[in-house]
Amino acid sequence: MKNDKEQTIDWAILHYDKWQLYVARTEKGLCYVGSPGQTYEELKFMMQKRFPNANLVENEKALNPYLKELQEYFEGTRQTFSLPADIKGTPFQQEIWAALNQIPYGQTCSYSDIAQIIQRPAAVRAVGTAIGANPILITVPCHRVIGKNGAITGYRGGTEMKRYLLQLEAQSDRKKSIRL
Repeated sequence: MKNDKEQTIDWAILHYDKWQLYVARTEKGLCYVGSPGQTYEELKFMMQKRFPNANLVENEKALNPYLKELQEYFEGTRQTFSLPADIKGTPFQQEIWAALNQIPYGQTCSYSDIAQIIQRPAAVRAVGTAIGANPILITVPCHRVIGKNGAITGYRGGTEMKRYLLQLEAQSDRKKSIRL
């Protein structure tokens, strides 16, 4: 007999350029976008941590709308994501992730800026930790947070991917302003 709390998490792999990203969703929405080059084991670990009674099922068809939006983002034709998300975290993490969603496409801010937004200016390190725990890279734009001095700082997806995403957004933003 199936446990009432048991749920299915569908997953698929997004292949883009040289990257391979595991992507997962619950029936409520996107719950995971993995780091480039990481294995199924990372997906499994992250899902067991957040959804302990979940069954992982490879299901590209269920992930197609999410994969399509991510692909469009990588191609520079999408700036926002419209599909629902199902991200679990502490109330503090949720607050930080909500603040990340306020950073406009093509712009950046610092960890201390995020601490100011949530009205906890002394919580810069805790902000960094919460940002690092973001389970859905790209769609919750933690890549838009940089060091106060403008340095490209840590990113679960790696600094190469972070640089790529920031350059992608800067180029797309320039293309948009040129068309005006």
